Amino acid sequence: MNTTSFLSLSLAAVAAASLVACGGGGDDGPKTVELQFAAMAGNTAIGCGSSVAGLGSTAATANVKDFRFYISQVKMIRADGVEVPLTLPANDNWNYTVGSDSVTLVDLENATGDCPAATGTPATNTVIKGTVPAGNYTGVKMTMGVPFAFNHTDWANPTTTNAPLDIQALAWNWQGGRKFAKIEVTDPLASAVAGTAGKWTASTFNFHLGSTGCIGNPATGTQVSSCAAPNRMDVKLATFDPATQKIAVDIKPLLDGTNVTVNQAGAAGCMSGGTDPECLNVFKALAIDWKADGTGTGLPINGGASQTLFRAVAK
Repeated sequence: MNTTSFLSLSLAAVAAASLVACGGGGDDGPKTVELQFAAMAGNTAIGCGSSVAGLGSTAATANVKDFRFYISQVKMIRADGVEVPLTLPANDNWNYTVGSDSVTLVDLENATGDCPAATGTPATNTVIKGTVPAGNYTGVKMTMGVPFAFNHTDWANPTTTNAPLDIQALAWNWQGGRKFAKIEVTDPLASAVAGTAGKWTASTFNFHLGSTGCIGNPATGTQVSSCAAPNRMDVKLATFDPATQKIAVDIKPLLDGTNVTVNQAGAAGCMSGGTDPECLNVFKALAIDWKADGTGTGLPINGGASQTLFRAVAK
């Protein structure tokens, strides 16, 4: 073999090895990504039939009553730091995309146990599945919330609203928006199963995340133009492999420091009120700017770097 032929073969081998190392494997087509979510309390998987101990400042025991949230604008992070949008499948009951805006409903309740059949659904959705160009991806970035362009529509109007935004239980009663997240726990003694009055001052601790201080009201024919506190949560898992890991949504850090058994003022639990004392530690876990005097911006703090609700765990 002459020197030129040897050099050509060597360069070809290096190029092939580089392609495999970048995750291409010789295939330049789209790469399928599946993000799996799991409701957790610490290291324990939970659901509608679960009794969860050790919640909040009093280490209370509670039953799961609801566990749903919207995830939007998912981007996979390449090894070189570039963020690449995840392309969702065709619009269906769980996914909706228009232009550059996309949203998926992650539904971890199944309308059994203490999760009411009247407001919940037997169907669940634990994954966000989509495609990205071939490449080496090492992390994921997303938002817990509904894009502004989708948020302020009448949930019951089929001409303006598509699934999964057409769910009454996730309709936000302030300016026709959505509950970005609806995670609820209830006093075990006040549960439907026990059939007793319970011991908590409010039988359910509600965590409802949504935009507040919005200008305009679609119900009266005035489209919402802005919201003082958008309250969309940024999530970035810099190290994440969807092939070997799933995303835990951990209720324990969400309620850390909060007495879920005593409602101090206003709504039962934290419903994103700008001065509701139950929101102080909840919004800290979300890494969203919230201040007790109502001057919080409702914007992510440092890109959500300190959030504790979502984390990567082994499958």
